[in-house]
Amino acid sequence: MEKIYGLLGRKLGHSWSAPIHHALGCGGYRLIELEPEELAPFLRREDIGGLNVTIPYKRDVMPLCQEIDEAALAIGSVNTIVRRADGKLYAYNTDAAGFCWMARRAGIDFAGKKAVILGSGGASLTARAMARKLGAREVAVISRSGPDNYDNLDRHADADIVVNTTPVGMYPNTGAAAVNLTRFPRCTGVLDVIYNPRRTALLLQAEELGIPCSDGLPMLVAQATAAEEHFYGKPIPDSENERILAMLRRDTQNIVLIGMPGCGKTTVGEALARLSGREAIDIDQRIVERTGRSIPDIFARDGEAAFRALEREETAAAGKLSGKILLTGGGVVKDQRNYAPLRQNGRIYQLQRDLTALATDGRPLSAGADLAEMYAQRAPLYARFRDAVIDNNGAVEDTAAAIWRDFLEHSGD
Repeated sequence: MEKIYGLLGRKLGHSWSAPIHHALGCGGYRLIELEPEELAPFLRREDIGGLNVTIPYKRDVMPLCQEIDEAALAIGSVNTIVRRADGKLYAYNTDAAGFCWMARRAGIDFAGKKAVILGSGGASLTARAMARKLGAREVAVISRSGPDNYDNLDRHADADIVVNTTPVGMYPNTGAAAVNLTRFPRCTGVLDVIYNPRRTALLLQAEELGIPCSDGLPMLVAQATAAEEHFYGKPIPDSENERILAMLRRDTQNIVLIGMPGCGKTTVGEALARLSGREAIDIDQRIVERTGRSIPDIFARDGEAAFRALEREETAAAGKLSGKILLTGGGVVKDQRNYAPLRQNGRIYQLQRDLTALATDGRPLSAGADLAEMYAQRAPLYARFRDAVIDNNGAVEDTAAAIWRDFLEHSGD
């Protein structure tokens, strides 16, 4: 009898669990979407091998399992189920191991610290239990309607660590944050269990404030390897966590090109697409396709403000994608609101080209302009957005290769 392995949940379109388990050798691992009334009948199946469990069933499955690990009982939720040879369903919580690895990898130490846990669901149960296990002196759980809520956060302004276990900011509703970190002036660590996008609004603010932080992908990977150990009864070295995390970072992070109009973003992007096998998304072209009009026509008839509004909308949509090459317009950096969508899933490269070599045809703001003055105005903006500068005064293929080498080296940062 072929055994069933997979992730059990209600809506799983966002999940990255399957590629993780495939990389660990569980080739038949799949996503299993069930409505609540289907849960009990499914778990009676004799061909279940191993399952992971996610929202909203981490507590609902507990009465349906015959043996529950003591640690999972103490936490109050499970995320891993295995049917053993005796026919019983055994339940575990491997999120606990994942949470600890995420915190340790980010250099965030709970010992003697006060932790604020945002949210009160299944992930929150794990976070608060592990915060205590790791030595937190105090753990406060913030919910929408509990005694500690978002209206009285000031009573916890002395928090050292903030952990988000809510779905606020998760794909596709990116850009929102459950709290403003400036309300915690002593904060020295931020963890967000969300892994898509790579950097939620909460983590982008943590980066800006210089606070050590981590998204939830390390937790997802580490809990998966712990689950596989239960599935097959074999230990898996910690090195597998780093290998798979690096693979996922590489495959899901975007490459974003910014730079002066005419510096070669489209040409380099096309070469980079050939080199990497990735799809190149031209944001200006998306505006043209959406409006049925050329960029010069939009500028001439509607003005720059109207174009920038369209650019902002298309940048926000493109920034939600994963594993793409995003080609931006030269002025995308003029609106600070474009930074978060580009950064949330991307590594941003500024292409640098001699001003005398910049193409100006079909570029409304470049034609007839003083390019030196334009660059002087925009240089600080490019510096604010970029992760790296790449020279594009040589062969296009050389520029594309330089970007790809850098990306492979730093995509796991």
